[in-house]
Amino acid sequence: MNPSIQQLRVFVAVAHSRSLAEASEQVHLSQPAISIALRKLEENVGGALFTRTSRQLALTPEGEAFLPVAVRLLNDWNEAFEDLNDRFSKQRGKVTVAALPTLAAGLFPRVIKRFHEAYPRINLSLHDVLADQINQMVREGRADFGLSVPPSDADDLTFEPVLEDSYVAVCPCGHPLLAQSSVLWSQLAAYPFIGINRLSSSRQDIDHIMQSVGERLDILCDARQIATVGRMVAAGLGVSVLPSLSFRQISTDGIEHRPLIEPTIRRELGIVHSRYHPPSAAATALRQLIHCHD
Repeated sequence: MNPSIQQLRVFVAVAHSRSLAEASEQVHLSQPAISIALRKLEENVGGALFTRTSRQLALTPEGEAFLPVAVRLLNDWNEAFEDLNDRFSKQRGKVTVAALPTLAAGLFPRVIKRFHEAYPRINLSLHDVLADQINQMVREGRADFGLSVPPSDADDLTFEPVLEDSYVAVCPCGHPLLAQSSVLWSQLAAYPFIGINRLSSSRQDIDHIMQSVGERLDILCDARQIATVGRMVAAGLGVSVLPSLSFRQISTDGIEHRPLIEPTIRRELGIVHSRYHPPSAAATALRQLIHCHD
C-alpha cells in the first residue's frame, strides 16, 4: 500500500466539495485524472471511500473516518516542507557554537548582533569552554562549530583561520613594567604572577614560552576566570599574561597592558568544524559572518 500525496489531495478536495468538477479546479487536474486518482486510492486502501449517485458523491463510513486523518497528513506534509524551506532560507533554526572565553567575549558579541539583525528567528546557543571541550563538542555534533585554536592531531576536524591574536602583560597601574613600551617575557619572572586556568590553551602557551626563555614564573595563585585575573591584578597582587582580545573583556580602572616580546607570539584563532557533520544553512551563514568580522 503506497497512496501518493496527490491521491490524498484529490480525496480531500472531492470529500469537501462532493464534486469532481470543483475538485478538478482546486487541485488543477482534469476530471478523468481525478477519477483515476480516486480509483487508485481506493484500490490501495482496499475499499470504497465514496458512494456515487447520479447527483453527487458521498463519503462512505470508511471515507468519513479517513477524512480527518487525510487532512492531518496533508497538513503535516505541508508544514514539514515549509519548515524545511524556512531552514534553507534561514528564517528558522538553531545554531550552537562552542568558543574559547577569549573569543566568546572578544569577538562573538559583535557577530551575534549582526547575525540576529539579519536572521531574527534563528536561535543561537553559545558555550564558552576550553579548547579540548570545544573539539569534543564539535566532534560529537553537540556544537555546529567551534571558535578556538587549531586542533592538534585531529584528522576528523578542520580549521579555518579567522584572526591572529597576541599575548600582553597585564599590570596594575603604576607598575614599573608599564614604563616600557613593551615587556620581555623573561621580565615576568621578577614579579608575583596571577595565572589563568592550567588547562587552558593560553596557559599552556605561557608555560611553554617561559620554559623556552629559561625562566620560571613566581605564581601567587591561579584563577579560572579571566575577569578574576583582572580584579586580582588591579588589586596589586601581581602581574599576568592574557591574550590581547581578553583585555577588552576585563578592561577596567586599575590595570593596563603592554605587548610581550622576545619572543613575539602570534596566536592563530579560527573556526573548528567536523569533517563528518555537514553544516546547516544557518550555521554556514554564521560562519560567513565570522569571516567578515570587523
